[in-house]
Amino acid sequence: MFEATWELVVIIIGIALVFDFTNGFHDSANSISTVVSTKVLSPRKAVVFAAFFNFVAAFGFGVAVASTVSKIIHLEIVPANIIPYIILGALSGAITWNIITWFFGLPTSSSHALIGGLAGAGIAAAGLTAIKWSTIELVVTFMILSPLIGLTCGFLFMAAVLWATRKANKQSAEVHFKRLQLCSAAAYSFSHGTNDAQKTMGIILPLLFSIGYFGASVDPNNLPMPLWVILVSYAAIALGTLSGGWRIVKTMGYKITKLRPVHGFAAETAGAATILGASVAGIPVSTTHVICSSIMGVGTTMGSSTVKWGVARSIMFAWILTIPISAAIGFVAFAVIRVFVGY
Repeated sequence: MFEATWELVVIIIGIALVFDFTNGFHDSANSISTVVSTKVLSPRKAVVFAAFFNFVAAFGFGVAVASTVSKIIHLEIVPANIIPYIILGALSGAITWNIITWFFGLPTSSSHALIGGLAGAGIAAAGLTAIKWSTIELVVTFMILSPLIGLTCGFLFMAAVLWATRKANKQSAEVHFKRLQLCSAAAYSFSHGTNDAQKTMGIILPLLFSIGYFGASVDPNNLPMPLWVILVSYAAIALGTLSGGWRIVKTMGYKITKLRPVHGFAAETAGAATILGASVAGIPVSTTHVICSSIMGVGTTMGSSTVKWGVARSIMFAWILTIPISAAIGFVAFAVIRVFVGY
């Protein structure tokens, strides 16, 4: 099998940044769908606004999520020369699933696609023992919990806002919430960066480890994060957000429920709080799951009939499929790579 080289690792880091970029354009809807649908910002201004706060998040909440993702593969068990090919297979699965779901306008999780791809490629490379299943269990647990938390927070926060403004003039309140929604959209875009950009950082670390970037004495379970990795990862996701994922904006901003500025403010605030909490705890959650469920939670305060549950069911079905399908693609991708490199 070909040895892991600097040239190979640089190429795979480039592919990882392409994934980061697709994450940005796929998930740009998370940050901008509500401000676009409520007409607080034009689509072009909204993506510039979101991209800026995506990048600013690089200087925010540490690298706990990246650390978690970097530990999915047992670096102390898997031979170093295989690691780049596992990452390449994982990226193949994640990027393929991102493009498929973007084409059909489904707001699925780039995070879970990456983790599924890592699991599939890792198993193909070195069997079940190559994967730290405790990390996968954490991800799957919060794949279930984070939408429920987002739904609950969205409902409760919206209910609190409605109670607090029950005597306010409707037109005056609308003006204030348009301004407040800029704050909530900024907070959500910031939180999106704190969680999603770090997933790419988390797969670059094992690549650098595989070629001895950190030296022989480094603990594979406690890899340091180079500043350049942080900056290029956040830059890539911000550029992806700038490109915009308009198909998904339409689904999230218009098809789930009808939104006004007050609803956008509540959904984004609830989503941002949920994601920032997860980022501090080092939990790689799906920002897509969280904002979708927050929008649903906000919508239910107007009556369950106002939420288009058929669209919600389609989204949930795609969520369920994300990890197994991206894992299958990652598994097949590594099997193909194995043929070419002679492993």
